[in-house]
Amino acid sequence: MNESLNALILGVVQGLTEFLPVSSSGHLEIGKALLNTNLEADESMLMTVVLHAATALSTVVVFWKSISEILRGVLEFKRNEHTEFVAKIVVSMIPAAIVGVVCKDQIESLFSGNLLLVGAMLIVTGVLLLLAGRLKNTTQQVGFFEAIVVGISQAIAILPGISRSGATISTSVLLEVDRTRAARFSFLMVVPLIMGKIAKDILDGEFATNDVSISALTIGFVAAFATGLFACKWMIALVRNCQMWWFSIYCFVVGAIAMGSVWLTS
Repeated sequence: MNESLNALILGVVQGLTEFLPVSSSGHLEIGKALLNTNLEADESMLMTVVLHAATALSTVVVFWKSISEILRGVLEFKRNEHTEFVAKIVVSMIPAAIVGVVCKDQIESLFSGNLLLVGAMLIVTGVLLLLAGRLKNTTQQVGFFEAIVVGISQAIAILPGISRSGATISTSVLLEVDRTRAARFSFLMVVPLIMGKIAKDILDGEFATNDVSISALTIGFVAAFATGLFACKWMIALVRNCQMWWFSIYCFVVGAIAMGSVWLTS
């Protein structure tokens, strides 16, 4: 299949699944396997990072009002609710940053069509969503303890098949954090990590030495950004209305199919 069409399909998949609790990385790996893109691990990881950057940008657009308020609060250069929120975001980033630096090569090796791992982790995501769906009355705010626990969930969600939004929001809800606050924190906490990853790759020369075409990356980026805007707003409504648990069924089914496809072809 044409490389540009592959990128378009993967971009749409990323945009829809980044915010919905069904694992964007897992679906990207499934998509790569179905499309037979034949990307090496570093090329596959580059495409994944670029598509995640697109959905990070869509997050900024959707939450621009909140982000601008936070920036104004920080620029007051005094302790307030906005500086505390930023501090919690920083705390939440620590686990994923450590894993990303220490286990970089091991992580990249996972993004090479390992459908058995993807299927198993999708089922884990389904269990998390099912557990979180049982809780209805959640009223707590995100404190520093909650931030570090949710940050650990985000680090685990680096595994393809574990939904980042599903894991972080479910963890917050299980800690009895208000659902709307949980969604806002979950979506905003990933933006600095992705931007940091992009900056590191640029400094390391990863983008210059990779064989993936610029046109394919651009098409994937635009597709992921556009669909991400829609999916982000939809997910906020789903979380607010306690409807995330429906996606556990989807994760169970897709996870079982992914694992079954490996066993049938082995």
